[in-house]
Amino acid sequence: MPHAPDFAVTSQKVVTPEGERAAAVLIKGEKILDVVSQHNIPEGCPVEDVGNDVVMPGLVDVHVHINEPGRTEWEGFETATKAAASGGITTLVDMPLNCIPVTTTLDALNSKIASTKNKLFVDCGFYGGLIPGNLNDIEPLAKAGVLGFKTFMSHSGIDEFPKITEENIRKALPILAQHGISLLVHAELENCIEKTENLQTYKSYLATRPKSWENEAIKLLIQLCREFQTPIHIVHLSSSDVLTEFAQAREEGLPLSIETCPHYLHFTAENIADGDTRFKCTPPIREAKNREKLWQGLQSGTIDFITSDHSPCTPELKKMDEGRFEKAWGGISSLQLTLPVIWTECINKGLSLNQLTNWMCSAPAKFIGMDHQKGQISLGYDADLVCWDPDSTFLVEPAIINFKNKLTPYEGEELFGVVKRTYLRGNKVFESGHFVNDPIGKTILRNHAT
Repeated sequence: MPHAPDFAVTSQKVVTPEGERAAAVLIKGEKILDVVSQHNIPEGCPVEDVGNDVVMPGLVDVHVHINEPGRTEWEGFETATKAAASGGITTLVDMPLNCIPVTTTLDALNSKIASTKNKLFVDCGFYGGLIPGNLNDIEPLAKAGVLGFKTFMSHSGIDEFPKITEENIRKALPILAQHGISLLVHAELENCIEKTENLQTYKSYLATRPKSWENEAIKLLIQLCREFQTPIHIVHLSSSDVLTEFAQAREEGLPLSIETCPHYLHFTAENIADGDTRFKCTPPIREAKNREKLWQGLQSGTIDFITSDHSPCTPELKKMDEGRFEKAWGGISSLQLTLPVIWTECINKGLSLNQLTNWMCSAPAKFIGMDHQKGQISLGYDADLVCWDPDSTFLVEPAIINFKNKLTPYEGEELFGVVKRTYLRGNKVFESGHFVNDPIGKTILRNHAT
């Protein structure tokens, strides 16, 4: 039989676009051949039965800082993609900063792609960077296949990636529109900074990055999107204040999208200890009331999806010994943990596997234009699967972490959702805590074959 499957993965809980059901996922080569009832598996087909574990599309994380080349002591393609695979992520997109050189030129992109060789345990795409003075680099980067352009309206944390102004954005949007490509924006406008001498308390740090920074930036971006009709995406939303205004803008048909992150959906400012700089990120983690409104935004569809914003550094840069937030690197390491963090919250809120799959698989795949290939368990899609136990718990401790630097605010958390197996394009890459294949991940380039 030329179309006989190579094998089938079966479960009582397979999450498909039609809902969760008992099924068999038939796999041929790198693709899903069909999804059938377990009674309709072709005779002689090898079966890998995972029982009551969930079989879900491999997660798609479209906001990850890998930092290679140049700052590989912070993270690298091998460690980041291993962490991804062990967390059920089969596709990720690398941000253009914290690497050296930053990905703001074609040469820098080529250097980054070259540095991935024989290191990818999952598939990986790339964003270009928009900074003052690189308008002429947009077209070469777009043609080379970047999946979008990232920019900052406030200081990025590194001098090589300076913030842009409204004037810069206005010049860039028509060029991006020609290529049908999104502008991803770190939306904080620095204003009314509260000065304080003591940044050891979390409350004092939170006061230095008020909601108004995000609110005013997003209002400006809505205005610019209305004017230019170019897709604009808000990364890592922290402030819930703008959700109503954002929803209204979307009702107009504006090409706007928005993401938020596990740390904003799990932690609360009230429970962050003074001096615990592991929790520093920008924009900051806010109060419990704000967190609940972000969850409401997800459930209403105003917030499109969830990303990790994995932003690691060496432990020394977190300044834990000093406990001073103004000196610490702003970023949270979580790449391997996003599925269990969000599932733990879903259990507490009575939310479904289908909602989880939309927020972490199908919607982010659509955002990067890969919804014909990634993010669904459907005929013809890549056989990217994660098999996980939704009822088991585990303790987050350094020994289980696969990203390079183990410092994370999730340490000590008990989370639901243990990843048992991950398949990348039909190949098992992770099983029972071990990596079981060579680094077979591919680079994803827009409008190019992977």
